[in-house]
Amino acid sequence: MSVELKEPVAGVVLRDARGRYLLVQERQLKAYGLWNLPAGWIDEGETPQQAAIREAKEEVGLDIELVSNESLLSSLNSSKTRMLNSFQARVKSGTLKFQREELLDARWFSLDEIEKLNKSGKIRDPWVTQSIQKAEGQR
Repeated sequence: MSVELKEPVAGVVLRDARGRYLLVQERQLKAYGLWNLPAGWIDEGETPQQAAIREAKEEVGLDIELVSNESLLSSLNSSKTRMLNSFQARVKSGTLKFQREELLDARWFSLDEIEKLNKSGKIRDPWVTQSIQKAEGQR
């Protein structure tokens, strides 16, 4: 039995000057309360890079620029139904504010805090921590 892939997703790894990473807390039922990268569907006719930039603006109100057009990580999600693409980015402008209809929260976390969230099962998918680890390796 083969698994049909659904729409691909693009997300961003954003790091602030204090070395913390931005995560968003999901509101949707199937992932309620879990932490994720700012991310969303890649629309038809849109590149993964364009989707990552758009999703950061829509989800957390930040104008960003990608550090590279190359993805940090492209992998199937844990249920093997979606291709997830992450990009390292930096904030150009804007103030952190999140869409309350879509998200419960958006916050900056240290690596230690992210590790604790991960160990307690509060990270949505391994792609989140793997993307952050890749970004850390490129610093």
